[in-house]
Amino acid sequence: MKRRNNHTKSLRVRALLALAVIAGSLAIALTTPVRLGLDLRGGTQITLETRSTPTTDADAAATDRTLEVLRGRIDALGVAEPTLVRSGDHRILVELPGVHDPKKAADVLGRTAQLTVHAVLGPARTADGATAPATDPAKERVLPDESGQPLRLRAAELTGRDVEGADARFDQQGGAGWHVAVDFSKTGQDRWRQVTARAACHPAGDPQRRVAIVLDNKIISSPQVDPSVTCGTGIPGGSTQITGSFDGTEARELALLISGGALPVPVETVEQRTIGATLGDAAIEAAAWAAGIGTALTALFIIAVYRLMGLLATAALACYALISYAALAALGATLTLPGLAGFVLAIGMAVDANVLVFERTREEYAARSRPTPRSALAAGFRGALSAIADSNITTLIAAALLFAFASGPVRGFGITLAIGVLASMVSALVISRVLAEYAANRPAVFRRPRVTGIASTGWVRDRLLRRDPFLMRRPRRWLAASAVLAVMAASGILVRGLDFGIEFTGGRLIEYATSTSVDPDRARTALTDAGFPRAVVQSSGDTGLTVRAENLTNADEATVTETISGLGGETKKVRDELIGPSMGDELRRNALIALSLALGAQLLYLAVRFRWFFGTAAVVALAHDVVILIGAFAWLGKPIDGVFLAALLTVIGYSVNDSVVLFDRVRELLARDRTTPFPRLTNRAILQTLPRTVNTGMGAALILTALAVLADDTLADFALALLIGLAVGTYSSVFTAASLTTELYPPRKASRPRPSRSTRRHSLSGQNAVATSGKTPQYPG
Repeated sequence: MKRRNNHTKSLRVRALLALAVIAGSLAIALTTPVRLGLDLRGGTQITLETRSTPTTDADAAATDRTLEVLRGRIDALGVAEPTLVRSGDHRILVELPGVHDPKKAADVLGRTAQLTVHAVLGPARTADGATAPATDPAKERVLPDESGQPLRLRAAELTGRDVEGADARFDQQGGAGWHVAVDFSKTGQDRWRQVTARAACHPAGDPQRRVAIVLDNKIISSPQVDPSVTCGTGIPGGSTQITGSFDGTEARELALLISGGALPVPVETVEQRTIGATLGDAAIEAAAWAAGIGTALTALFIIAVYRLMGLLATAALACYALISYAALAALGATLTLPGLAGFVLAIGMAVDANVLVFERTREEYAARSRPTPRSALAAGFRGALSAIADSNITTLIAAALLFAFASGPVRGFGITLAIGVLASMVSALVISRVLAEYAANRPAVFRRPRVTGIASTGWVRDRLLRRDPFLMRRPRRWLAASAVLAVMAASGILVRGLDFGIEFTGGRLIEYATSTSVDPDRARTALTDAGFPRAVVQSSGDTGLTVRAENLTNADEATVTETISGLGGETKKVRDELIGPSMGDELRRNALIALSLALGAQLLYLAVRFRWFFGTAAVVALAHDVVILIGAFAWLGKPIDGVFLAALLTVIGYSVNDSVVLFDRVRELLARDRTTPFPRLTNRAILQTLPRTVNTGMGAALILTALAVLADDTLADFALALLIGLAVGTYSSVFTAASLTTELYPPRKASRPRPSRSTRRHSLSGQNAVATSGKTPQYPG
């Protein structure tokens, strides 16, 4: 009675905890929207890198000052909800939602805006018309004016620090049109008066009566001092007007640059991504359809296999979706396109946890003499807890590595995957358990246990396990087959090569949507004629094209766009990505580090959690999976990019999941059985965990197939990589890792059993007599 009361009390505590989590998640979901990434809502993302100068070091402090100047410029542009954050000591990440002109954004952000005011010393042309250099480079400089005529200028009299503000104005009555009014600081007022006072001493029309206003080493205006200004007096009041052939946009941008101040250090664009709003909407719609259909198919499969418990697990999955969404909103995380894939993929993790519990419950139900659904469920949750914890920890390791070494949307995938894994554990171990145990306690369920779906052994056990096939009879044959598969895949890398994306090579990729279909070969020929012989052109969707080149400036981009428009009619640029060479090298280096650390971390975790030969076998199986997946993409001609890296690390986590579940069962059998040879014991563990492997694989395959068929090209390649990894990972866990563990497992030499007293008495008479037990040597536990 006391035990039953304790069970009821613990059930109530879990129920209250589940209700609190669901209520809190619902409140957050209704009040806090999730922030969408630029690949979903459209806009421009620019990564700027600060550069040191001979006089200024681009340290963290200089980067912070640069960020504040950039913030002022962006605020003046009127961008809604911009994001500026420092990344490391030398980089600034800028997100501009709704800005689809990367050239304009990069020009405004990247210009150093060094404003200087100079006295004009005269023209810089010699008698024969040549441009004469400055006579004293330390005190003079030569720059062309607005008309292209070179002028000799005195060293700067004023700088941007003397400027207090600037404003674009339109003077319709005075005829000045658009101009920029500049106000000087108190120190700048005196300097401005002095420079104009000296210029006014020269007669009207004399070049030396002009004052040159220079922005970024370019004379933007060189007006003459008005004749009303007298020599030695200058222009009082501390303000002036910059006039020229400005339109409204140019005047506002110039005022913005001047009033925003000069950047403390120069900046360089090392990464730039522009996503059209229509592409983001289409990606959301495709991912939503894939998630909905994939989840529905998975739910139907789980209900068909586990009946009532499957139905309750589906309800827990709905709670998982709510908890994940609320966690994203509460943490202020950004949901990206790969993040959506991670969100859907974590559904498979939640399904896996439920399958582990239900399959273990089936075993407990079949093993007990007078079982009840409630007692079998309690034992099933206890028995599956270790495998669930181990498998989820390995996935969290992969997510942490993605967050640490990836960038942009792929980092968002790591965050979403980690949130999804934690939410799936809450869903499976708390909410699903509360629902399952509550249902198992109902009298109607107690009288009809088969309705629960856990009172039967399942078709996998009924049809396969009763035959008791000895899969580990010849483990070296499985290892040889694995080696052949790995060699065949690796040959694709040597024969076809790897198509690295611009994340790893650097360059620029532009995706166009054309009104009429354009043959890639025809577009490639046209771009060659236009001066881009090394441009890579590929089809994208039904009527789209992608153009990729190593060095493509904004001016080159305009030429490429014009060329594509001439072939495809009305053309829209839906995506524009620029990765600098330094950024590409860094991303490629980080990808290798992440992959190496993933393998090392899994080896260390498994060696600590289990034993060294388990960890070694699992890591060899992981390397086998990595080689096959990369080789498959090489044979298929698919790109190796950041999204592929996310898929690769996810496959590593999934493969380890399978190995962990198998090794956990082997460890459990070893603790109970010290007499059965290790190959037989491993074979028994494979057969016992096979129903979980089949059912989890089916659930994940349904979701991934929906993504591969319904999602856009990026997510389709991602889903394809995971489908390949799912198949290969399942095979390698069962046949590669298990076979290698069998080969590495150290056999224990036969030891002399300690004889009984009677045996010792009879054997003392013979010097060479030995007492034996008659048993064969056994494998150690």
